[in-house]
Amino acid sequence: EESLQMWDLNKRLEAYLARVKFLEEENEVLRAEIQSAKGSPDGDAWRARYEEELRALRDALDHAFREKCTAELARDNLYEEVERVKSRCQKEQAAREEAKKLLSLGKKELEEERRAQIWLKERAAQLEKEVGALLEAHEEEKAGLDQEITSFSQGLETFPCAPVAFQPVEVEDYSKRLSEIWKGAVETYKAEVWQLEGSLCQAKESLWKAVEDNQRSRGQLQHLEKELEGLRARKEMLEESLARQWQEQRGEAEKVQ
Repeated sequence: EESLQMWDLNKRLEAYLARVKFLEEENEVLRAEIQSAKGSPDGDAWRARYEEELRALRDALDHAFREKCTAELARDNLYEEVERVKSRCQKEQAAREEAKKLLSLGKKELEEERRAQIWLKERAAQLEKEVGALLEAHEEEKAGLDQEITSFSQGLETFPCAPVAFQPVEVEDYSKRLSEIWKGAVETYKAEVWQLEGSLCQAKESLWKAVEDNQRSRGQLQHLEKELEGLRARKEMLEESLARQWQEQRGEAEKVQ
C-alpha cells in the first residue's frame, strides 16, 4: 500500500514538474515577446491599444456590475413582493377558514332553530287541542249545571212553600264563579299560546337572520376564493419573473467572467 502511495505521489510530482516546466517556457516566450514589443517602434501604439481595450473591459465590467446591482435590487423587490403575497395568501386562508367555521356554526344554529320551530309548532298544536278540550268540557259542565238548575227549579215549584233559608241565588253564584274559574284557565292557556306564538315568531326571525348570515358568509367566501386565485396567479407570475431574472443575471455574470 505504501509503495502504491509513493508511486502515485511520484506520478503527481512528475506531472507537476512537467507543468512547471511548460509554464516557465511559456513565460520565457511571453517575456521575449514583451521585450521585442517594447523595443519595436509600434510599442506605444500597442500600449495605447492595450489600454483602450483594458478601459473598454473596465467599462463593460462596471456596466455589468451596475446591471448586477439593479438585478439584485429587482430580485429583492420581487422577493419582498412574493413574501407580501404569501402573507396575504395566509391571511386570506385564515379568513377563509374563519368563514367556514362561521358557516358551520350558522348551519348548526339554523338546524337548532328549525328543530325549535318544529317543537314550538307541535307544542302550540297540543295546547290548542287542550284548550279546545277544556272549552268543550266547560261547555258540557255548564250545560249540565243549567240542566240541574232547571230541574231543581221545576222541583221547587211542586213544593207548597220554599224554606226560608233556601236561596237559589247561591247556585247561580256558584255557576258564575265556576264560569269565571274556567274563563281564567282559558285565558291562562291563551296567554301561554300567545307566548309560544311570540317565541315562534322570534325563532322565525332568528332563522331568517341565520339564513341571511349564511348567504352573506357564502358570498364572502366566494369573494375570498376569487381573490385567493388572483393572488396565486400573481404569485406564479412573480416567481416566473424572478426565475427569468435569475437566469438573465447568471448569463450576464458568465459573460462578464
